[in-house]
Amino acid sequence: MDAVRTLLRWAGDNPVREGLADTPKRVVEAFGEWFGGYDVDPRALLARTFSETDGYDEIVALRGVRFSSHCEHHLAPIIGKVHIGYLPRRRVVGISKLARVVEAFAKRLQIQERLTSQIADTIQDVLDPLGVAVVVEAQHHCMTTRGVHKPGVVMTTSRMLGSFRSNPDTRREFLSMIEPDRLKAE
Repeated sequence: MDAVRTLLRWAGDNPVREGLADTPKRVVEAFGEWFGGYDVDPRALLARTFSETDGYDEIVALRGVRFSSHCEHHLAPIIGKVHIGYLPRRRVVGISKLARVVEAFAKRLQIQERLTSQIADTIQDVLDPLGVAVVVEAQHHCMTTRGVHKPGVVMTTSRMLGSFRSNPDTRREFLSMIEPDRLKAE
């Protein structure tokens, strides 16, 4: 809280005035929420799987998982959505677990490229599917609210593993599954 008070003074304000008196406490609580992903093991989130799929062997896709993160360079928000697909080998996982993996990594200081890789690699390592596809689309407030001030710019990253990398038809199928959500006006 002392660090927040120092920043408030540095900005030119009085940290003990009525409107700012509780700000240090609120900032500490907000940081606890924004960076709570460091306390979560994303691999453990995927530990419980299900084998009763009646032979299902097609893509499982989760489209438009919204997230908020913070860039490690300016602590500015990164706000976007993640699209996930995987081809189960033998087992599937509850879809809420995939969304929780996104949250666990997003609630850390990030760059989008690493976030994309962490999500895909964790799903691949833990579930051992035939392949994983992850596409992340986000707006970076370090670019929209400071610096070049270019609002509305969306950065897109992807990571394709296994059959999504080696088979162009599988990749195309996944991309067509998420297309209705991609680039939609907010």
